[in-house]
Amino acid sequence: MAATTPPKVVFEHEGVFIHSSPDESEDQDLISGFLRIVDKDGETLVEYKPLEDADPSNMLCACKDSSSVVEWTQSLEGNPHRPIDHQLSYETEWDMINAVSFRRKVHTHGDGGSNHANDRNKWAFSFNVCDLRSITVKCEGWSYITFRLKDGTALPAIHFHQGGNTAFLDSLRKSVQINESPDDESVLIVSTYSKAFSQSFENLLDDTNYGLVQKFKKDPYTTTLGGFSKVTNYLFDAFRVPELECQQRPAEEVADLLGELIPGLEINQQEEPGFEVITRLDLGPRPEVQRRGPATMEEWAKYQDSEGRITNVPHLKDVIFKGGLCHAVRREAWKFLLGYFPWNSTHEERKLLQKRKTDEYFRMKLQWKSVSEEQERRNSRLRDYRSLIEKDVNRTDRNNKFYEGLDNPGLILLHDILMTYCMFDFDLGYVQGMSDLLSPILFVMENEVDAFWCFVSFMDELHENFEEQMQGMKTQLIQLSTLLRLLDLAFWSYLEAQDSGYLYFCFRWLLIRFKRELHFQDVLRLWEIMWTRLPCQNFHLLVCCAILDSEKQKIMDRKYGFNEILKHINELSMKLDIEEILSKSEAICMQIKNCKDLPHSVSEILGLNTVTEPSAALETSEYGILESPQTSPRATHRQDHIISNGHSHLKESTHNGCKVAIIS
Repeated sequence: MAATTPPKVVFEHEGVFIHSSPDESEDQDLISGFLRIVDKDGETLVEYKPLEDADPSNMLCACKDSSSVVEWTQSLEGNPHRPIDHQLSYETEWDMINAVSFRRKVHTHGDGGSNHANDRNKWAFSFNVCDLRSITVKCEGWSYITFRLKDGTALPAIHFHQGGNTAFLDSLRKSVQINESPDDESVLIVSTYSKAFSQSFENLLDDTNYGLVQKFKKDPYTTTLGGFSKVTNYLFDAFRVPELECQQRPAEEVADLLGELIPGLEINQQEEPGFEVITRLDLGPRPEVQRRGPATMEEWAKYQDSEGRITNVPHLKDVIFKGGLCHAVRREAWKFLLGYFPWNSTHEERKLLQKRKTDEYFRMKLQWKSVSEEQERRNSRLRDYRSLIEKDVNRTDRNNKFYEGLDNPGLILLHDILMTYCMFDFDLGYVQGMSDLLSPILFVMENEVDAFWCFVSFMDELHENFEEQMQGMKTQLIQLSTLLRLLDLAFWSYLEAQDSGYLYFCFRWLLIRFKRELHFQDVLRLWEIMWTRLPCQNFHLLVCCAILDSEKQKIMDRKYGFNEILKHINELSMKLDIEEILSKSEAICMQIKNCKDLPHSVSEILGLNTVTEPSAALETSEYGILESPQTSPRATHRQDHIISNGHSHLKESTHNGCKVAIIS
């Protein structure tokens, strides 16, 4: 067997102990050893070895992507007291133990080890940090920590008699994300995104190279960008090499891999307190709805007074929701819908606002424009952002005349706006998928500065979709499953039986708001309708329900399984009828509103029956209370007015974080 690359020990601490008995009996053994964090072949391992087990013979390890425990065996050769780097340059053979347990393998060859050594050796363990689910930390007396793996295995508690647990956790945080559990402050939840998982994750976002599970070549950019906001890079880009071989895996395994994408996404949480049980309801008949044509320039002008203020905003939003806008109106109307312009601003006030925002934009643009090549070589994040942007810009909507051809001015503007956004929000920077969100806005605005600030407003709404915590995607998938369960129990149950209850196949829909599912002009129509915030909050989730409602019969009649469902949904791209979807989405909303005894969780998701004090900032329409025109629906009730720079919209987000137990 070929020798492996020598590993790097990034943390080591002696004076840690395993107590052979969980109680404090006097006859228990204290197994003294050392704890290490090791980087080996691109993977990060946590290892514990008793001090008398200097060479890793008979080590128990949690196998990656497995629910079993693996015993690591090695033939001992040479000096057992080699330096650390040499000790860890091992050639390994893996022997699977079917049961999840700690037991020694009976070796047929002579070990020559004593029973005492064997007793100590059995406590050695090693695991990949990708397999770590949580860490329990106890600080009373001698502090100790307990590791729990994703397969449910609880490893023996590691006692720090001489301190060092804090240093260990600090070192571990360099490889994984560690957050305190909201339910128990002594439990730390671990999140990580392994390259091995990413290299087997299904392509849900690529339009041309669909494959249920593929091995793909390493993306040099994604390796430098950590967290889920960078995992979306895999989803958009990692599956574009046509010669890659597609390998099929069992549906259950693919479902588990998909589950790794969003750790903590659990729907059937019947044992967890605080979950609402949703029972079957009679929603009544689905009403017919009438839609209209797009609002014209003449209609738009009727809603402005002599100084340019928009009047009767609720009625205007109704008109836009019912039919959208004609293209000639969009350039001006989108600035109001996205919160760039206040609805009650005059022509003169908007001119002053644009001047301030133009100055601010070009100050930020100058920041990255003035970075020299030498500076950029020392700024890996900016360099990687630029590389990702350049790669994405060259393939964004190239079939649209606004972006087609080489050295197209539209492509240059797309690049410059995205680079400037990195200066505006450097923590988030650029994540693949953002170019899809900017492209329609720039197409409509045909102005660099206006497009940037409208894009900023749109990103305020979708920011959580791209953040490391994945809270936006996690919340939306749970909410969508809740709505579908209410609307069609039989279909939801069918999907659940096919390991599709988490609705991962809707991931692309939610992440970039159907941008790759619809024709370009239909995307413009859908987005402006959603920006009215009518007829309820999270209307895009009802759009998902409407699409699934149209496809459910085909999926169930043909008995599609997990793989077929993914493939079928992926192939709907560019085949959807936007008017049919909008009519059905609105009808579903009216059907839910007419339902008596609506579950509280559903009311929270859609923002129905919310008691709100009337104020001058809130107006009403046929759909009930509207948000303030200067409000952007970002995910908490915290509102931050951006006053200093003159940007009038509110940064706001609403966590509809209600937990729902689905009882089938």
